[in-house]
Amino acid sequence: MNADDFPTPDADVESVDPESLKDRIDAGEDVTLLDARMTSDYEEWHIDGENVTSINVPYFEFLEDDIDEDVLDQIPDDREVTVLCAKGGASEFVAGTLAERGYDVDHLEDGMNGWARIYEAVEVEGYDGAGTLLQYQRPSSGCLGYLLYDDGEAAIIDPLRAFTDRYLDDADDLGVDLQYALDTHVHADHISGVRNLAEEGIEGVIPEAAVDRGITYADDMTTAADGDTFDVGDATIEAVYTPGHTTGMTSYLVDDSLLATGDGLFIESVARPDLEEGDDGAPDAARMLYESLQERVLTLPDDTLVGGAHFSDAAEPAADGTYTAPIGELVEEMDALTMDEQEFVDLVLSDMPPRPANYEDIIATNLGQHAVDDEEAFTLELGPNNCAASQDSLAGD
Repeated sequence: MNADDFPTPDADVESVDPESLKDRIDAGEDVTLLDARMTSDYEEWHIDGENVTSINVPYFEFLEDDIDEDVLDQIPDDREVTVLCAKGGASEFVAGTLAERGYDVDHLEDGMNGWARIYEAVEVEGYDGAGTLLQYQRPSSGCLGYLLYDDGEAAIIDPLRAFTDRYLDDADDLGVDLQYALDTHVHADHISGVRNLAEEGIEGVIPEAAVDRGITYADDMTTAADGDTFDVGDATIEAVYTPGHTTGMTSYLVDDSLLATGDGLFIESVARPDLEEGDDGAPDAARMLYESLQERVLTLPDDTLVGGAHFSDAAEPAADGTYTAPIGELVEEMDALTMDEQEFVDLVLSDMPPRPANYEDIIATNLGQHAVDDEEAFTLELGPNNCAASQDSLAGD
């Protein structure tokens, strides 16, 4: 059913905007959510957290005048409940139906689509290079990006198409000229914003090693080979070729202080190696990843920060609220980084999560082989990223 097809309950219900809901969760407030989407959609991705109680009862259970008591028994009547759905229509109907029966309820504006539009910028306080480094965080999918700015210039690493205007607005607010938009690799979980930013006059940068995958717009971009540098004010961004997750994966060392690793290394796991060549090519890709980690990443000073392009529910943020960690700390906490090659390969192949939803269409879009409008692009990337080798943290206990 479409949102307009749901009958309007007699009871009025208040709505809560996604940012306010996230603020409550971040503040440690106990939050109870009733997710009215279909169970398959709920199991693929939903709002979670240590202080979040999440209940899934599909909206169709509330369409009859006589709602089954077993359904109502699942919903707490001793606390406020926030109802949510995909876009906000079903949740308003369900919340109103429950309010008529005396429940204390509100509903989430724009549903999970609204949740997916939350995008926060947090300063990386441990960064000690020139200028200021911000980490963009998208909690719905775990996507991370980085904005470096210094002396009136700026660069964005791993931008998302859905937030093209946000980057431009942030640059204006900071009084800086956005010079570069750099991608670490051909992403499989979200639509890249590099081409959109290039259309705004910003220099788009893609890994030279990724061009052979069939990128159709390479001639319109600057290609970054291993060792190439890009100046942003007094800061320098250096391309570091780190294949494994993909053959073109290229990290960016931000003024010798933070390595933006794309999907090669996260603070809680290492990359999965099967999204480019499938299961058959995964063992060779895992060996390539091992070599990149051992010879290119772990040879950097221990205090070099690692900042991936994603974080999972298993990741613990640093004291500054960013998903970053020093290389030395990761080596101490993540056994995968001290294993021999065969142990490493066996580990990363042993427990890979499901592949990201729509990943083949997303890759084709990011290669320029498939054109989608903004709405379809946003819909394609809804859901978890699943770019790590394990659904659980490989760091710590």
